[in-house]
Amino acid sequence: MRSYLLLIGITFLTAYLLTPVLRVLGVRFMPQLPVRDRDFHQKPTPKLGGVAIVGALYLGISVAEQMPFFTGIFRSPEPIRGVLIALGIILVMGVLDDLIDLRWWAKLIGQIAVGLVIVQHGILLKALPVGSLHIDSPSLQVAVTVLIIVGTMNAINFVDGLDGLAAGISAIGAATFFVYSYLLATRVSAEDYANFSALLCAVLLGATLGFLPHNFQPASIFMGETGVLAIGLLFAVATLAVTGDVLGEDAYRFRNVPAFMPVILPIAVIVLPYLDLLLSVIRRTAKRRSPFSADRGHIHHRLVDLGHSPRAVVLILYLWAALVSSGVVVISLSDRRIAIPLYIAAFVFVTFVTWLPMLKRARGKIGMLGTK
Repeated sequence: MRSYLLLIGITFLTAYLLTPVLRVLGVRFMPQLPVRDRDFHQKPTPKLGGVAIVGALYLGISVAEQMPFFTGIFRSPEPIRGVLIALGIILVMGVLDDLIDLRWWAKLIGQIAVGLVIVQHGILLKALPVGSLHIDSPSLQVAVTVLIIVGTMNAINFVDGLDGLAAGISAIGAATFFVYSYLLATRVSAEDYANFSALLCAVLLGATLGFLPHNFQPASIFMGETGVLAIGLLFAVATLAVTGDVLGEDAYRFRNVPAFMPVILPIAVIVLPYLDLLLSVIRRTAKRRSPFSADRGHIHHRLVDLGHSPRAVVLILYLWAALVSSGVVVISLSDRRIAIPLYIAAFVFVTFVTWLPMLKRARGKIGMLGTK
């Protein structure tokens, strides 16, 4: 655990110290985009924060390669090499988007290229997390893997609409996924706790936490396309890797792992971004618009319209993200007689907080009727 904590600390400090440098460069050299109607910030804000996140990820992985604890992971370097190359593509594409505002189809082509790079370096979904259903067709394996990667990157992108929202939810998801991956590694081997997914989640956790102080409302910098795509990439690769571990050819080694964990946890970790993505696609398609066109109908917009302040919305969505993602781990790996009642109480509390403005308005209307 100490090796993972060291990596989290290194990536945290790197992102925290590098972000102000990128903010200065962004203000000086990058075009200042006007504030749009659907935006919540009051003045143009640079969008190079994702470069700091990627820089922290690169440094964290490079440090891990020099640590004896992670020797087993780097013994087969192709998956890590694929992640590093994919991050490089994302870095170039993200900076270009900040400079010239790439069209949606150009971004999609770049995202597919990222997915194909990951596939070419040995990360493939060969079995679906439903019973023992295997994907026998190599073409279908590639298609499903690329779809998961592209979908996850866009899910993170869609939720990046309020100061600190994407970074905070990603940090919560990375922390939850890290705990699960680490516990999985301890159940597999009593000697080697190094795990590919845990490594990715550790460096992602540190990088997002280091960036968050500069991005929380009022944000001095945004993560931009570079940040959301990098976060989505690491989540997708960690999900594919851990699902492959549990459901792959060596599945017998994971017989003590709760069977539903690989099915539910990857979904639960980023359920809010995926839900927002699904609703956005349905909403825009129903209006005969491109699913990639922007609008003001995301979950965070609706919560603001409900009566919450933008900062309150971010905190509420943090609570939901933590409740959904951590609940899977807590209920499956702890005493359910204690965990389930506590989880139900937490669910009721977060639901109450979410609908509090509506309850206040209803109470006010009842009070007005009583005075008549």
